[in-house]
Amino acid sequence: MTGLAHLAQEAAGCTKCALSARRTQVVFGVGDPDADLLFVGEAPGRDEDLQGEPFVGRSGKLLDRLMAEELGIDRRQCYIANVVKCRPPDNRNPRPEEIEACRPYLVSQLDLIQPVVVVTLGNFATKLLLETDEGITRVRGKAYPFGRSHLVPTYHPAAALRSGGAVVAQMRSDLVRAKQLLGWT
Repeated sequence: MTGLAHLAQEAAGCTKCALSARRTQVVFGVGDPDADLLFVGEAPGRDEDLQGEPFVGRSGKLLDRLMAEELGIDRRQCYIANVVKCRPPDNRNPRPEEIEACRPYLVSQLDLIQPVVVVTLGNFATKLLLETDEGITRVRGKAYPFGRSHLVPTYHPAAALRSGGAVVAQMRSDLVRAKQLLGWT
């Protein structure tokens, strides 16, 4: 069993926070365990909780489309994870204690995968990994050093679905930035 598979098995039985009591299943992550590109979202929604895979609802469809159009890849050629591995009730924001309970899983995913570029999707992933209080609108638009990697913050696809074309265009430019850092241009 690989390190990532072992970690996923450990997470499947996690009861470190109250979210474990209401989940259908842990949404650990999906994709290539040797990926150069890793996306980090916020938390699973209803569809993700039911299917056990991150970004499978409307937000996931947009993310898939943007990956194909801007990066020329699909989800099998990257890795997709979330800050929190269990669905918060009513899709509320994850609480600080829930983020802290799941943090070791995300840190271990990053350590095991060792991506060249990490793209954070929205405020929660960005604030956690950049260790900042600045919101996504202030920090997106550039890349940041992140250990041996680069971190590219962008909007969460759900924000783009709510806000429309301007946010989608900014997400596209952020993905082009990630593509350049990956040397895929």
